[in-house]
Amino acid sequence: MAKKRQSQIARRFRGFLPVVVDVETTGLNPERHAILEIAVVLLKVNSQGIWQSDKTIFCHVTPFKDAEFDEESLKFLGIDPYHPFRFALTEERALKKIFSPIQQAVKEHDCSRAILVGHNPMFDLSFIQAASDRHEIKMPFHKFSTFDTATLGGLAYGQTVLAKAVKAAGFRWEAKEAHSAIYDAERTADLFCNIVNMWNNR
Repeated sequence: MAKKRQSQIARRFRGFLPVVVDVETTGLNPERHAILEIAVVLLKVNSQGIWQSDKTIFCHVTPFKDAEFDEESLKFLGIDPYHPFRFALTEERALKKIFSPIQQAVKEHDCSRAILVGHNPMFDLSFIQAASDRHEIKMPFHKFSTFDTATLGGLAYGQTVLAKAVKAAGFRWEAKEAHSAIYDAERTADLFCNIVNMWNNR
């Protein structure tokens, strides 16, 4: 039987599926502070071999029991964790909602696992890992490898701040939209795809 040919995405990163993630939290400690928002951007490669965003999955998240709150973080984000119109999911339900399409995409693209793409991504990965551990859910991401757009932005554009790197890549940056998980994840995806496409063209 002929061996199944890997997808272009799987071949590009030796079987890893890049998935862009951003979380907003009640503080900096993943064991004590809670995820408030999580956004995931799945990527695709078009018929011309151009990397681009595919779809965004997003959840508001209810803080887990006994989670701690850093008031400066909440003030900076402008989020009321218990506002009824957030329509937030429990942490367990949010993880399952986010993980399901990632797991499906891993299979569709013949990849071995997902790899988290983020701006200073160990922050996001540490919160997702801690939340997964609390609920004994296996996360689809590699446990310690990531793609960091702060590093890539510094290499490609000489800019490590997300807003500056995004603008250097030729995209608009709306400061009033920043620090929401959806906005930051989608701009991070723009930045990552632009750098990959630029490198491929070379």
